[in-house]
Amino acid sequence: MTNPRTWPLPTMAFGGDWNPDQWPREVWQADIALMRRIGVNLVSLPVFAWPQLEPADGEYRTEWLAEILDALDAAGIGVALATGTATPPAWLVRRHPEVLPVRADGVRLDFGSRQSYCPSSTLFREKLAALTTAMATRFGDHPAVRLWHVSNEYGDHIARCWCDACAAAFRRWLLRRHGSLDGINTAWGTKVWGQVYGDVEQIDPPRCTPGPDNPARLLDFERFSSDNVLELFTLELGILGELTPGLPRTTNFMGLFRDLDYWRFADVEDLVSNDAYPDPAAASSHTDIALSYGLMRSLKSRPWLLIESAPSAVSWRPTNVPKAPGQLRAHALQAVAHGSDGAMFFQWRQARTGPERFHSAVVGHRGEASRSFAEASALGAELAALAPVVGSRVRSSVAFVVDWDTIWALRPDASQPAQRSWHTEAYRYHAALHQLELAVDAVALPGSELSRYAVIVAPTLYVASAEQAAALADYVRSGGTLVVGPFSGVVDDCERIHAGGPPGPLRELLGVEVDEQWPLTGTEQVVEFDSGARTVAQDWAEWIDASPDAEVVARYDGRPLHDRPAITRHRLGEGTAYYVSAGLDLEALTPWLHQVCADAGIDVRMSANPAVEVVTRTDGDTDYVFVLNHAPIPAEARGPADADVLLAPDGDPPVRRASGLTIALPPFGAAVLRLPSPSRSLHHIHSIEV
Repeated sequence: MTNPRTWPLPTMAFGGDWNPDQWPREVWQADIALMRRIGVNLVSLPVFAWPQLEPADGEYRTEWLAEILDALDAAGIGVALATGTATPPAWLVRRHPEVLPVRADGVRLDFGSRQSYCPSSTLFREKLAALTTAMATRFGDHPAVRLWHVSNEYGDHIARCWCDACAAAFRRWLLRRHGSLDGINTAWGTKVWGQVYGDVEQIDPPRCTPGPDNPARLLDFERFSSDNVLELFTLELGILGELTPGLPRTTNFMGLFRDLDYWRFADVEDLVSNDAYPDPAAASSHTDIALSYGLMRSLKSRPWLLIESAPSAVSWRPTNVPKAPGQLRAHALQAVAHGSDGAMFFQWRQARTGPERFHSAVVGHRGEASRSFAEASALGAELAALAPVVGSRVRSSVAFVVDWDTIWALRPDASQPAQRSWHTEAYRYHAALHQLELAVDAVALPGSELSRYAVIVAPTLYVASAEQAAALADYVRSGGTLVVGPFSGVVDDCERIHAGGPPGPLRELLGVEVDEQWPLTGTEQVVEFDSGARTVAQDWAEWIDASPDAEVVARYDGRPLHDRPAITRHRLGEGTAYYVSAGLDLEALTPWLHQVCADAGIDVRMSANPAVEVVTRTDGDTDYVFVLNHAPIPAEARGPADADVLLAPDGDPPVRRASGLTIALPPFGAAVLRLPSPSRSLHHIHSIEV
């Protein structure tokens, strides 16, 4: 990680969002002194300071920011310098209200929150580019600046806009994609319900309609909207790349965010960064957030940066529960375990005004007496001790197919047999694999290298192309194991049902045909495995026919699908493809996936304590094994006797005997072990028992 365009620090990043523009000068120096005391080495600023940077059109005032950057540099603290473009100032939107976004029902949203802009607005783009140019020209060579933080959480409030400017941009996008008006009409199947367009100008975004909208139009609008926001990002990236070619550029993602295709966003930036806010009150939050971390490390196949997280409570859930003592550390170290080269927080000093005044901070309203300050201080020292981990990769043998066309197409208004959600299916499969102590990466189809994984899971691949099917078939023929979940291979990229029905281009690969989807409402449909185990299908089943060369490994028992195949196995070349037509719960999925992974050559085991997570990062020579207790009660783990304890949990020190190392984990406790990398394959797991 020595390339300055990929990682800006020689050690773990530690710090957070700082908003000195919201505080008087005497607070600046006090904050910097506190930062130095606890080892902060990176802060993000000034994210929402456009009005202070440009108080009037074309009048830039940056002296205050220069003073702050100079002080940070003198203290040895680096800066992720925000371009300041996240929210336009009042003078801009009042003089040009056409830059404000419009909802699908025609209501124009007013100034008074953040992201009050239409992504298509030419004027907004001009002003955004001007400010970015001014920031890069003024501060691009400042010694405190380590990287650029472009905008902030794209799409969090405005990912879609239905104004006339977006309508015009949508038409241009459609012509680029489909070539002509005839191409649009054909792709959308507009002869259904008399929706044929006689002129491109007749096409509008999918605003509020009397009944169900055209699913192809809806999907294209999702794609356009993501690309439209991406244009804002690439506009700033281009300016920064030209004026400051040595500085990495990033924007903060938001995990498994539905509205933006992060594969495309990550492709144009230098460093992936992410905001993560697991709910401290949810017992499954550490499992669910791990899936988003798998995406982050996979977007560029290298470490990423946790650039925002909460020291304690957030301010935007219906009920905002604080983190229990120790959870700040556990959550931060979980992100590091899953590939982040640092842990940063929103926010440094807790705001006294505005919508986030109840959002926790490193320095809370009680100042350095705050509990969060004490816990963050301890974390800073521990992150410094984890410097050897920087640049290493997470050891993973399983990956999920993450495809935004399927994510977008599975929506409540899509005229489908029942409401389906990629996220629901993905979390279900991931929870089972997490209990097997398997870190799960993400792959894009096509584009990702599939051969490094023993098992690839497509929880659902509703939108499937021939190109995607070919990539998966090549993977299976070469020895890979593929698991495809229900409602897959249903439509093409224009939302047309594949000829012959599902699974469309996956038919030869899976060896099945789907006759009907069978949503379950009040019907108890039993699934019986060939092992004799039985479970009840959750919410979904399908009437499928298996080809003669496909094996049935589970059947439906009882009406309405009695004795029909539920799960099939199809050998193709050197590998195996499974099709799961039933919605299975965690208790059924976990043992079944255990067998699938074991058959694929993964050294897998069932966790005796799902609250204890084991994740390994490796640099090829050394493995760093993170053991994390996510429960409010103590736990115990046992590891190899020759393990070096890089980071010990609070409380009793690990006990080393000839038979192994015993680690007592307090509530939300964590340990990091260092071992020589095993000479065995990527699919090996260190013998950590919990």
